[in-house]
Amino acid sequence: MSLIPSFFGSRRSSIFDPFSLDVWDPFKDFAFSSPSSSLSTRSSETSAFVNTRIDWKETPEAHVFKADVPGLKKEEVKVEVEDDRVLQISGERNVEKEDKNDTWHRVERSSGKFMRRFRLPENAKMDQIKASMENGVLIVTIPKLEVKKPDVKSVEISS
Repeated sequence: MSLIPSFFGSRRSSIFDPFSLDVWDPFKDFAFSSPSSSLSTRSSETSAFVNTRIDWKETPEAHVFKADVPGLKKEEVKVEVEDDRVLQISGERNVEKEDKNDTWHRVERSSGKFMRRFRLPENAKMDQIKASMENGVLIVTIPKLEVKKPDVKSVEISS
C-alpha cells in the first residue's frame, strides 16, 4: 500500500514524489503567461508533449523506468545522467510536413520536445544503466547497490 495519495484512480501520482524534479504548473495550459513561467526551465515548445507518461518502480534488484514514447525511434530519444544522480529522459517528435494539396480535418497528435528528470537515490549503480526500446516503450534499468548484511556473531553467556 502506498503512503502517497492517488488523485487519478489507481495510478500513483508523482506530484508528491520526492525524487522527481518535475515542477507542476497549474497555469501551463492557459493562454496567458504563467506566473511561474519565469521560474520554469521549460519552454512553451517543450510543454507540447510534456505529458509523456513515465512509471518508476523499485524492485529488489533495480530501479526501472518505463516511458511511453509512441511513434518515436530510438534515435529521437535521449537518456542522460546529470550531476551523477539525475536521470534525464528527453526527446522530440517533429511536426508532419504539410503538403499544400492536403486537407486536414483533425490534428490531435502532439509534437514538440519533452524532458523529464528524476533524482536517483544513493543505492543506484550509476555506471551500469541500461536502456532499451520496444513497441513505443522506453525501458531504463538502473541496478541497485547490494546492501551488505551485517555479520551477526553469537556471544555465549557465561554464568
